[in-house]
Amino acid sequence: MSEKLSAAHARRIALAAQGFSRARPTSVSARHIHRAMDRLGVLQIDSVNVFARSHYMPLFSRLGAYDPALFDRVFHSRTTHYVEYMAHEATFIPIEDWPLWRFRMEDFRARWSGPDSWMSTNERTLRWVQDELRARGPLRPSDLRDDARRERGTWWDWDDVKLALEHLWRTGDVAISGRKGFERSYALAENVIPDAILSQHVSRDESIRELTRRAARSSGVATQSDLADYHRIRDRGAVSQSVADLVDAGELVPVTVRGWERGGQAIPTWRHREAVLPRRIDAAALLTPFDPVVWFRDRAQRAFGLDYRIEIYVPAEKRRYGYYSLPVLVGDRIVARVDLKADRATSTLQVQSAWWEPQADPAVDTERIAGELALAASWQGLEHISVSGWGTAADALHAALSARADASVQRHVHSREGAVRLEGAV
Repeated sequence: MSEKLSAAHARRIALAAQGFSRARPTSVSARHIHRAMDRLGVLQIDSVNVFARSHYMPLFSRLGAYDPALFDRVFHSRTTHYVEYMAHEATFIPIEDWPLWRFRMEDFRARWSGPDSWMSTNERTLRWVQDELRARGPLRPSDLRDDARRERGTWWDWDDVKLALEHLWRTGDVAISGRKGFERSYALAENVIPDAILSQHVSRDESIRELTRRAARSSGVATQSDLADYHRIRDRGAVSQSVADLVDAGELVPVTVRGWERGGQAIPTWRHREAVLPRRIDAAALLTPFDPVVWFRDRAQRAFGLDYRIEIYVPAEKRRYGYYSLPVLVGDRIVARVDLKADRATSTLQVQSAWWEPQADPAVDTERIAGELALAASWQGLEHISVSGWGTAADALHAALSARADASVQRHVHSREGAVRLEGAV
């Protein structure tokens, strides 16, 4: 007999596993970031910088306002505990986890090693890039570009050099040694990964079992699809076998979640044995689209009733919610989504649209969201907040923000086409 959980129980377990049952610290240190990373396991990197780059957001969601320079010191320094790899999409991972991804590196190498593959037809470029890294140490792509123009003539195409770096990174020959701004520095893996780690061998089966275990711990309660998606493992047979092994070991406990069904049948689901069910979740947080809470669309719909789609690539006139809307968590519910933009020139956080979700309770949720928006503006060093009239939650949030003594609030008109007109300060 499997345990029976309500949908609310499952949400609270999932959010607790992600760190949302913990009170935010009054002051954030590197130790808090490391603890958050222990729960997340991976931190997805994204270049979109409309409000804040996505990888800065999950720590803000869980820890509150912190110094972004602290993030850079923890993740981007040459002595960091973390390194980048394709552990979901491009993500930060603990550096000691590098051997767990050898199976994926080998998969990339096998995929690209055929006689007509890109790596086979560009061996000259690959050798040159590796020789440069070996001779000169860590290099940014711009360093290679400038050097190659001077010394290599025109036999190569710059796009091929960039592709060579990315291919070598995916196959594990090269690692990311840091970033300057958002530009990566690349180095030979042996110059980034300590020898004791680089020399470890973990079999494919062991790796997938360990990653399934970690996905279960970070998810709290999950279906097989949830567990596979957490690290984007395409071999569902291997994930299924890993689940069976972990059930046999007592690490995963079968559960039935009311409402988690497909075709009228309960979806097989498991709880990690260390998962806790808090009495309540008292969090309020703005979530990046690449937060593990919502990054898998099926799970977001099933657990939170959130039908979510990033509209960056949707034509402006066809957007329903905005260019880069962020789901908003209050308690154990996703209650709204807000499209934010940091206008640095005017030091203004623009709430370009704001929408209630069906499970929202505006009488309860409005003030919590307003508080998070004020905190977000402060975190980004923005002095003002403006709220558009686009969206079902816009009026309530404008009123709540206007009533706060710590906010300078403006009202603006923001259309789907992106036009903004200030209507005056409140």
